[in-house]
Amino acid sequence: MQTHFTPQALQDPETAHSEGIIRKCVHCGFCTATCPTYVTLGNELDSPRGRIYLVKEMLETGRPADRKTVTHIDRCLSCLACMTTCPSGVNYMHLVDHARAHIERTYRRPLADRLIRKLLAAVLPYPRRFRLSLAAARLARPLAPVLDRVAPLRPLAAMLRLAPLHVPAASANDRDGTRAAEGRAVKRVAILRGCAQRVLDPAINEATVRLLGRLGVEVVMPQGEGCCGALTHHMGREDAALGFARANVDAWSREIEGRGLDAILVTTSGCGTTVKDYGHMLRLDPAYAERAARVASLAKDVTEFLATLDLPLPANPVDAVVAYHSACSMQHGQRVTREPKVLLAQAGFTVRDVPEGHLCCGSAGTYNILQPEIAATLRDRKVANIERVAPEIVATGNIGCMTQIGSATAIPVVHTVELLDWAFGGPTPRKLEGPAFRALPVREAAE
Repeated sequence: MQTHFTPQALQDPETAHSEGIIRKCVHCGFCTATCPTYVTLGNELDSPRGRIYLVKEMLETGRPADRKTVTHIDRCLSCLACMTTCPSGVNYMHLVDHARAHIERTYRRPLADRLIRKLLAAVLPYPRRFRLSLAAARLARPLAPVLDRVAPLRPLAAMLRLAPLHVPAASANDRDGTRAAEGRAVKRVAILRGCAQRVLDPAINEATVRLLGRLGVEVVMPQGEGCCGALTHHMGREDAALGFARANVDAWSREIEGRGLDAILVTTSGCGTTVKDYGHMLRLDPAYAERAARVASLAKDVTEFLATLDLPLPANPVDAVVAYHSACSMQHGQRVTREPKVLLAQAGFTVRDVPEGHLCCGSAGTYNILQPEIAATLRDRKVANIERVAPEIVATGNIGCMTQIGSATAIPVVHTVELLDWAFGGPTPRKLEGPAFRALPVREAAE
C-alpha cells in the first residue's frame, strides 16, 4: 500500500514502524474472509483492510482520531485471525496497538465510555480490587435489565451478567516463593499468576503447579510479578501497560540472573501473546530492551512447555469427548495449535475440532463488556459450533474464553491443563465433579 508520511512524521519510531506495516498490505482482501467483525457486520471498515486505510489516513496526517475511526477500531477484537491469513506478513497487531494508543492520546470519548474504561483499567489488573468488584456485581446483577435500556450503560449490564455467581476462595498456593519438584528437579520455571484468572479460577494455576511438580519441574512465583499489561494495552493505555511489563521483567530477570529459568509459563493465552511481545513493547527503553527481549524469548504457553517433556502414561485415562476451542490468542497470536490437542489425546481424551474454529468467541479481553452486542453474536455462533460436535467437555487455554463460552452452554468448559493434571494423576476438576462425570468410564491405566 502506498503511503505519504512526511519525513518529520517518520522521525517518530512508532510511526515509522507503522508505516512499514502499512506498506506491506497489498489490498488482497484475504483477511476479510476470516475477520469476525467483517463476517458478522459485512462492513469493509470493520475488516482489517478497511481499518488499515483508516489508520493510514489518521497517522499520515497526524490528526486526532475522529469518531468514525474510533468506532471501527473499537470494534476490532484483536483476534489476529487476519495475521494468520495474510500472505504478505502484515503485522496488524502492532499497527492496531499503535492506533489505539493514538486514539487514547487524541480522542475525547463520551463521558460514560470514559468512566467505564477507567473503571476497567483501575479494577481488572488488580486481584484484590477485582475480587471486591465481583462481590458488588453479584448484588447489583438485578440492575442489568435497567442498564440495558440506556445504550451508553450497556457495557455495565454486560459486566454484571458476566460476573460469576460464586467466586472461588483465594488459593493458598498463590503466594510468592518456590514450589519444589517431586524427586529430582529436571527443569525450573516461573509462572505468570496474572490478575483476572487468579480470581476467577485459581484452580488453573493450582493444577499447573501440581502437574509440573509430578513431572520434576520446580516452579517459582517471584515477588513483584503481576498483570501482564494486556488489558490496558488493548485499551490504548500504553503508560499503564508498559508499567506492568517493566514490573514483570524486573521480577523474572531477578530469577534469570539468580538460579536461572528454563521457561516463563503462561496459563492464560491472552497474556501469553502480550508477554511474548515484551521485546517489541519495550524496544525503545534502553533500561529494559535487552531484558524484555530475553523474557519474551523464555515465555511459553504451558502446553508448549509440557510438549517438550517426557510424559508418563496417563494414570486416569477417561473416555470423554473433548471439543478443543483454540483461543485466538493461542492459534493466531502465538501460533500454538498442535500441542494442546496432542497432549489431550496423549492423556486419553477423544479430541474434536470445533467448526469455524478460526473465528473468535467474542471474549477478547474487555471486548465482551465494551462491545456486548457483537460479542454476544460471536459467542452464540461459537457455542452452536461447539455443540454441533456433541462433546462432553470443552477444553481451552484462556480464562476469557472459558467465561464467555461458559455463559451460554451447559457443557462444562475446563482449562486444558486441568484435564491434563486429572489424567496424569491429579484430582477431578471442580467443574467435572457432578454425577454425569462420575459416570464416565475410566479406562485402566496401561501397565
